[in-house]
Amino acid sequence: MAQGTGGRRPPAGGPSNSKPTGRRATVRVKTARGRTVSSQRWLQRQLNDPYVAEARKRGYRSRAAFKLLQLDDQFRFLKPGARVVDLGAAPGGWTQVAVERVKAGAPSGKGGVVVGIDITPIEPIPGATVIAKDFYDEDAPEVLKNLLGGPADVVLSDMAASATGDPQVDHLRIMALAETAHDFAKQVLKPGGTFVAKVLRGGTERTLLEQLKRDFAKVRHVKPEASRADSAEMYVVGTGFRG
Repeated sequence: MAQGTGGRRPPAGGPSNSKPTGRRATVRVKTARGRTVSSQRWLQRQLNDPYVAEARKRGYRSRAAFKLLQLDDQFRFLKPGARVVDLGAAPGGWTQVAVERVKAGAPSGKGGVVVGIDITPIEPIPGATVIAKDFYDEDAPEVLKNLLGGPADVVLSDMAASATGDPQVDHLRIMALAETAHDFAKQVLKPGGTFVAKVLRGGTERTLLEQLKRDFAKVRHVKPEASRADSAEMYVVGTGFRG
């Protein structure tokens, strides 16, 4: 594996590196032929999103990296030396954060191991192993444990199905992904391990929470600051896998 990127974990109670730094002038997007009002609004939001700018500055592949940074600042599950699986990892922002936090590929040999898996091929990430594979495949759990060198300490899932525009359909689709990720996590996690997955508010997430409470010592339902205020997304964090 290649050497990790060397990101630093903030000390408990100390300053965090999970928020944007500095202030930027507001960018206004002019109307253009062929651009719809909705696309104009999306572009303006992207150009003025401090997390988008900060991700570009730090070399993260997506603004979503800051969601994981903030979740880990709060719950501290990405410990140096940990084995981590990132499900649906493309484009790789969460995998990059995991590499930094567990010190994957550290020269001392005591660093962690990070494997990102996605049905879509991912550009190589220093310090991680990324594979193009469907985690629904029957052999996926065994393949991942072999790549990790043992059972996982952490299973991550920031997966989301393509939006349909129907809130109820979108909710059901993302919850189906989260439930499948939970089923997968039970096959690869070691006792005491952690599971993190994206969900959408809408009612059926309660079913998943009840399932998680049976399998984990503690389950939290949180919305990191980097999640947009108008988004229904939240994250479930299960710690202390019962095995």
